[in-house]
This record gives sequence, structure tokens and C-alpha cells, in this order.
Amino acid sequence: MLVPRFTPFPALRYSDRTIDDLIAPPYDVLSASDVDELNGRDPANITHVDVPRESDGAQRYDRAGAMLREWIDRGVMEYDETPSFTIYRMRFTDAAGNARDIAGVLGGLEVVDEGAGGVLPHERVTPKASTDRLDLTRATEANMSPIWGLSLAEGLTALLHEPGEHLSSVTVDGVEHVVERVTDPDRIAAIGAKVASDDVLIADGHHRYGISRTYRDQRRSAAGTAEGATRAEETLAFVSELVADQLSVEAIHRLYSGISFDDLRAALARVFDLSDAGTPSAATLAEMESRGTLCLIGPDGASTWLSPKPGAFDGVRSLDGVWLEHGLADVDHEVTYQHGVDLVVDAVTSGAASGAVLIRPVSVAEIERTAREELLMPPKSTFFTPKLRTGLVVRSVS
Repeated sequence: MLVPRFTPFPALRYSDRTIDDLIAPPYDVLSASDVDELNGRDPANITHVDVPRESDGAQRYDRAGAMLREWIDRGVMEYDETPSFTIYRMRFTDAAGNARDIAGVLGGLEVVDEGAGGVLPHERVTPKASTDRLDLTRATEANMSPIWGLSLAEGLTALLHEPGEHLSSVTVDGVEHVVERVTDPDRIAAIGAKVASDDVLIADGHHRYGISRTYRDQRRSAAGTAEGATRAEETLAFVSELVADQLSVEAIHRLYSGISFDDLRAALARVFDLSDAGTPSAATLAEMESRGTLCLIGPDGASTWLSPKPGAFDGVRSLDGVWLEHGLADVDHEVTYQHGVDLVVDAVTSGAASGAVLIRPVSVAEIERTAREELLMPPKSTFFTPKLRTGLVVRSVS
């Protein structure tokens, strides 16, 4: 069985331990106004490099790379003197009121060929035509933000229990982010060996991992070797253990267009029993769980329970996203994705979508079963929260 290499590296970090105005959410959840606000917090906020503005013209990636190098030259950011792992903890209360304490480690995760095993996708990925992350990696020669990997190796959490050297902490939107450095050779060896003892499942960052594969291949080609493209052989990853008491997994709901609401409702009525669900709210999600149903949202904002008809999904995996794909397989339609009940209702009532279906979160047990059986869920099946912050650690690939 191929298992992934997981290695320490000389981390590039902000010299100022007060990181509140320097770090940011991942690039792919930021609106233009979010970037404006973060840019304005500090001239060295990570978004100045991680989110090059289109208004800066065709040379925006070169400018981002030059800015990162300037920060290093000026001492705004500094490399660790020795290779290290970084323990990254996130403490928060989830939407159901449960206290969560996620402990993971930032390191260099091996970039493996698609289908080779070791590092596994857990859902089909919607295609992205943009080369933004590849262009940024080339210009900065760095991994700016980590993918999130879930280790199937039992015992990683125990290895991360003991605190490392405390570097910084910040609380954002009710989530405490804590960063600790690990340089002890024995502890580094134990963590690396544990992650490398079993598969790592990509929870978030499928596209970034694919870009790392493309970048690695380009570096190999330039070097004229099949392997050995230095640090491009690994990519920055946050790896935590796949355990239910740590992870908070939310649903990503389905918005439908290219089909009338009446036709959507009729198609769903072939495989679901429909009944009135009243006005949708945050409480609807909890009731969906207790009822074992999905929920259809119409243009008038009203909702309808979707209860699976007996036998309608025999032989079909018991996942809401799979049920919807099965039920609508012979109907022309387009689907996009949104989390948050209010945002879903707004999209339908505003006419941006013909209709929508609220789905239930995928369980951690189902995520692990999918990985072990080497299956893939439909696109956008899971939304892992909270989001990792960018800027806590940058990893050179030069």
C-alpha cells in the first residue's frame, strides 16, 4: 500500500507574533470587498500576496512574488532556523452548541499521481479553468495556503496533545486559532511516521492539490528528471485525524437552474413523497435530521419535505447528494452549490435559481467508509468548518 510522505520544513512565518491583522481566510471564500478590508488592515496582510488583484494587470503574480521576497528581505517574514512541524489548534463551539477542539499539524505532504493512492480525494471535483493558483505558485515559489487532509491513522491526535513552543494565537469569529512549533527530532519523527502509516483523505483543497501536482511535474520537466524536484515533491498541508469529536461537517445545499420549478418538483416526486414543511429556517436543518428527509425550496420561499419513497433508492448509496443525482439523472438541469439556509432561500426567491434542495451533512463514519472503499461522493458533499487561516505558515517550494 502506498502511504504518503509527510515532512518538516523551514517554515516562513511573520516576525510579529501579533498576527490579528496579518492573516486571512482562504482565498476562495473571499469577496472583493473582503479583500479590500483585509488589504486595509496592514500593508503586510497576507492577502496582498495571496490574492493578487485583477485590477493590477497581467503582472499581478510577478508583483505578488516580488512583494513576498521584499517582506523576507525586510524581515517582515522569517524562516525557521531548522525544519519544523507546526501544531495548529482550532477551538470553537459548533452550530449545534458542541465544543470542538481540532488539533492538526502543518507539514509537507507528498504530491502523488492521480489514482496512485496514499492521498485520496473524497468527492468528485468540479472543474476549474482558472490557473490562478498555478500562476501564483510559480511567481512566489511558495505554498501560500494549506490543503486540509484527514489522516486515517489512529493516534495522531494523541501525538499532538502535548503543546509545542507557543508562537501565536488569535480569536476570529468565535474560533480560537493557536499555533505551536515542534522542532524536537524525536517528536518530528513520530509525527511524520504516524501520518505516513495510512492514507490521507483530502477534506478541503482538492484543486490546490491538483495544482501542486501540475507544478511538481513542470519542475521535474525543467530539471529533466522523473523525480527530485526538491520541495515541489510535497505541498503545504494541515493534517488532522479523522475523528468525529473533532470535526464539524456542514452541508452544501443544491441550487437548480435550467429547469422550471414545476418540472423540478415533478421529477423529485417520482422518488420522494412530498409534504408541506412551512417556512424554512435554521431549525429546518435539525428537523431534517430527525425526520430523515431533504427539503425542497420554491420560488415563493415555501418549503416541502422530501421523504424517500419505499424502494426508490434500493442499491443507491444512502447520501443525499447521490439520491438527488439519481432522481434527476434523466432531467436536463444545472446545479450550483450554497451553504446557509438564508442564502439558499434568497437565491430562489430572487430568481437566481429555479429551486433548491436543502441536504443533510455527511457523517464522519460515511466519510471514512467512502475513503476505505475508494469511492467518491458527489461534488460539494461536505463543508468542513471552521476554515483554516492563511498566513500562519508559508512553505517555500524553491
